Amino acid sequence: MEKDPSFNVLGSALAPCSTDPMTGFFRNGACDTCATDHGSHTVCAVMTDEFLAFSKYVGNDLSTPRLEFGFPGLKAGDGWCLCASRFLQAHEEGCAPQVNLHATHVRALEIVPIDVLHANATPDQKT
Repeated sequence: MEKDPSFNVLGSALAPCSTDPMTGFFRNGACDTCATDHGSHTVCAVMTDEFLAFSKYVGNDLSTPRLEFGFPGLKAGDGWCLCASRFLQAHEEGCAPQVNLHATHVRALEIVPIDVLHANATPDQKT
């Protein structure tokens, strides 16, 4: 399984998203990807209570710990590599989490328009 080149949506080196909790398709803390990542876990999002409730409602409970899988459960403020399509769905429903553009893989742009990512960027990254 070979990783795609690790560039972010801004064209620079991909920054880490989170190592506590450990995230990413490769569970290496980064939102890098490869051809077998069919969910495109490329958007580095900062969790909010509203998004976590939405995600649970649509069938992906990210807040409940699943210790048998080494998953601690997420809480508001945690960084997590989201599937690009789930992020876009949350944006369309008005409950998208904030995005760390420096840690969002360039392949997210295959699904999410750059203006949508910019609109949801963390306050320190707004342009």
